[in-house]
Amino acid sequence: MSAFKNLPTAPVAPKKPVTDTRHGITRTDDYAWLRADNWQAMFKDPSILDPEIRKHLEAENAYMNAAMADTKELQKTLFAEMRGRIKEDDSSVPMKDGAFAYGTSYVTGGEQPRYFRIPRDGNPKDEAIRHVLLDGDKEAEDKAYFRLAGIDHCRDHSRGIWGYDDKGSEYFTLKVRDLSTGVDLPDVIENTGGGGAWAPDGKSFFYTVLDENHRPSKVFHHVVGTPQEDDRLVYEEKDPGFFMSVGGSLLDDFIYIDIHDHETSEYRLLSTRDLAAVPQLVAERVTGLEYSMTEGGDVFYILTNADGAKDFKIMEAPVEAPQKQNWREVVPHKPGTLILNHMAYARHLVWLQRRNGLPEIVIRDRKTGEEHAIAFAEEAYSLGLSGAAEYDTDVIRFSYSSMTTPSELYDYDMATRQRTLLKTQEVPSGHNPDDYVTRRVFAPSWDGVEVPVTLLYRKDTPLDGSAPCLLYGYGAYGITIPAGFNTNCLSLVDRGFVYAIAHIRGGKDKGFQWYEDGKMARKTNTFQDFIAAADYLNQERFTSYANIIAEGGSAGGMLMGAVANMAPEKFRGIIAAVPFVDVLNTMLDDTLPLTPPEWPEWGNPIESAEFYNIIASYSPYDKVEAKPYPAILALGGLTDPRVTYWEPAKWVAKLREKTTGSAPILMKTNMDAGHAGASGRFQRLEEIAFEYAFATKVAGKM
Repeated sequence: MSAFKNLPTAPVAPKKPVTDTRHGITRTDDYAWLRADNWQAMFKDPSILDPEIRKHLEAENAYMNAAMADTKELQKTLFAEMRGRIKEDDSSVPMKDGAFAYGTSYVTGGEQPRYFRIPRDGNPKDEAIRHVLLDGDKEAEDKAYFRLAGIDHCRDHSRGIWGYDDKGSEYFTLKVRDLSTGVDLPDVIENTGGGGAWAPDGKSFFYTVLDENHRPSKVFHHVVGTPQEDDRLVYEEKDPGFFMSVGGSLLDDFIYIDIHDHETSEYRLLSTRDLAAVPQLVAERVTGLEYSMTEGGDVFYILTNADGAKDFKIMEAPVEAPQKQNWREVVPHKPGTLILNHMAYARHLVWLQRRNGLPEIVIRDRKTGEEHAIAFAEEAYSLGLSGAAEYDTDVIRFSYSSMTTPSELYDYDMATRQRTLLKTQEVPSGHNPDDYVTRRVFAPSWDGVEVPVTLLYRKDTPLDGSAPCLLYGYGAYGITIPAGFNTNCLSLVDRGFVYAIAHIRGGKDKGFQWYEDGKMARKTNTFQDFIAAADYLNQERFTSYANIIAEGGSAGGMLMGAVANMAPEKFRGIIAAVPFVDVLNTMLDDTLPLTPPEWPEWGNPIESAEFYNIIASYSPYDKVEAKPYPAILALGGLTDPRVTYWEPAKWVAKLREKTTGSAPILMKTNMDAGHAGASGRFQRLEEIAFEYAFATKVAGKM
């Protein structure tokens, strides 16, 4: 590719063939050696990584740096633009809770948030009344990586649990802070999933511990002032295929133990009136039955897909008898209207739903049953429902944005139906929505299904096929990519790019069926939908195949690997961030953190020859062939427990071996971070600037 000239010789990974036979099928993996045998220990201490593996990753980084050397100034420019759109000393609007209101803020130049509180009715802009509870920048000093898990105060506001990960491996350490003095107590809780749930008296809390395979398998009860080894085991999950989390109810009456995989749920409740009791089972796990709970005083409200309610319905049950046989329907199932989450307050039931591909907030008066919705008129937009920190309230909080409209934060009075604008996202360097166009178009897929695609471009961008396009996709776990305001992508759009989001099957953009049609045996619909989006944008002259750079991360990185194999000629470049590309090997390795919990999403190739063959038919690493691949940038994190560093490393080695084209195959491994990349807000912008510089260079727009 003409944009990349005079490159040094690319690293060549040695071949060390390893064979594996399953279901009578033998495969050979030449690059299996890149998987560190001691990965569990290495995540906690990266210095023990095998020297040969480290040498190879560093050689890849050096090659990547050489290939991207001429973009250094562009990266600085992109970074400056993106940073210029951020209000550096920004602050949230504090949320009222009891005698205080709690919020977060940043200082100019700061990478990490500060958590603060003010008197309940104090002026949020009055710095004199702000009490800083936790200064993220101070805690992160001298650390290459640092990520906060936030801080959670107890009922009487005297203490807070806060957590941090300083390696990127998502093993969080919890500490307890005296909120009046800012001094941490001696308590230190290691190897947690992050965060905890206070008992009402503020003298103890509940938390999860990760096992040796990085799975939250146990819930413990910790009494403040005692050592971790004395903590009481409350519940142990024996099935490695289930995730587990612990949380508290809004009224502090119950501790929730939420156990789930991607298609099955189970809740266990512990009444805070008897902290030593055995957690009470609500509805035992039945494959395919999902439910979640919120407390509403004398009842629980249960969001569930029971009885064929594919797009979910809301039930209620008495607090004293929440078992499934006592569930009674209060919000019926409406096919095509997907209920996403729900909240309950003293006088209102609230839920967020998606209808016709767009979100809306629905509010029901619990006494009269009267309902009304909060919705907006733009062609594509995003809603966020943050609710309230107090149960006895009529006021909830939500946010609104679109691809062209900066985020707006509202308080909404559910009784009077009055909305109060609290804050509009500031873009210090300036932003004129009238300069841009956002559209929602529909691309016909291989089977005639219409795939929504959200577009953003400048009004003066020529729509004659000449514009470069960054086409983003994810398509897994039912996650919907919102059509919200993104200041970063303006740096591409202002350079003539069309920015596009393909809302492909595997998400829940068009209801729960949209998710089911992009998982398990129907996973290839996800890839074909993305290619269909590229076809449509080419056909309608928004761009052309020669100008499309595809981007996706994690499970979206699998998407990138799949479309690179299926239709490399339709993409000029591909950016694959922490890409899940070694799907078959990972799903065959039940020691990896996410493998057993992921089987309901992809299938279990250990037990099933059918799913072995289905996954093998699309697994990007296994399907790399001798063909001309487009320019590819793969990004990994050394301590990533979700998509391990060796997935992109193996993929890049095989791509470079097999490609018959001249386009570069690049890999960048962050040696100080994990799945989420750099932890600081500006450090993260540097990573995005790097990705955008690659896209700009590949598109020939430098």
